[in-house]
Amino acid sequence: MSEKIEREALVPGDLTGQRLDQILAQLFSDFSRSRLTSWIKEGFVTVDGKQMKPREKLFGGEKIVITAQVEEIEDHVGEDIPLDIVYEDDDILVVNKPAGLVVHPAAGHRSGTLMNALLHHFPDIAVVPRAGIVHRLDMDTTGLMVVAKTLQAQTELVAQLQDRSMGREYEAVVQGVMTGGGCVDEPMGRHAKSRQKMAVVGLGKEAVTHYRMLTKFRAHTHIRLKLETGRTHQIRVHMAHINYPLVGDQLYGGRFRLPKGASEAMQEALRNFKRQALHAKKLELWHPVTGELMSWEVDLPEDFSALLDVLSKDKANNDDEY
Repeated sequence: MSEKIEREALVPGDLTGQRLDQILAQLFSDFSRSRLTSWIKEGFVTVDGKQMKPREKLFGGEKIVITAQVEEIEDHVGEDIPLDIVYEDDDILVVNKPAGLVVHPAAGHRSGTLMNALLHHFPDIAVVPRAGIVHRLDMDTTGLMVVAKTLQAQTELVAQLQDRSMGREYEAVVQGVMTGGGCVDEPMGRHAKSRQKMAVVGLGKEAVTHYRMLTKFRAHTHIRLKLETGRTHQIRVHMAHINYPLVGDQLYGGRFRLPKGASEAMQEALRNFKRQALHAKKLELWHPVTGELMSWEVDLPEDFSALLDVLSKDKANNDDEY
């Protein structure tokens, strides 16, 4: 299955002297610049009936025609995997992702992913790049994700991520007792020695994480976080960098530690929490077609709530320390 794209336009005089790829990005803004550039290179774009290179300049008045085929995703099949759908319309889908669900097929996870579930739930999404997935959550992170059901919606949502107008808020439990909220503004890149890890690196990409305290416990803190940027493992790396790693984080949490005087229940709860205690709690965005500001918020998953209950009881049983 494929979708045929046919568009045409005359180059207005105010774009005289600009490059073909720049002009296309302005005239056909419902497609990404990278997609338009690839169409030029593949010969799907003509200017007055002739093919041109992306960087060639135009003079105004030319007729641009796009005739392209967007092929469906190959090698990935739909699978009947349950989805917790929070919201859906003709353009977007908002899901509450459970722990353990990989977002996109990769080595070691060729099936059983969110992408496979999306292809089953809405087969037409196969013609949208990456099945409409515009941002990701780590396998063991829970919570809200938005998925684009059309090319236009995907382009607009990616733009919101890039200009930081999409709001994403998380909740986490970290090791250590914080004294206040703050902001981590530290660049990130691939770890120098361990390729599966990210790290704070001097020449990395900009990464900004805001955090505030919700509840302080004896040896942990329940916090709320807001992302300005969306780097891989950003919250996990930033919190570990300031010496407040997430509870259960197998990659960045460091050596497992039990707080002094921890009850058997608390020891068991901490030992058995095998994933990072991180939940994408709130999502806010401008609808890619209607322009309406929309917002969703979901409850904490059961294991996260149970962890907070254990920490609260431990705090209550040691009131003399406060």
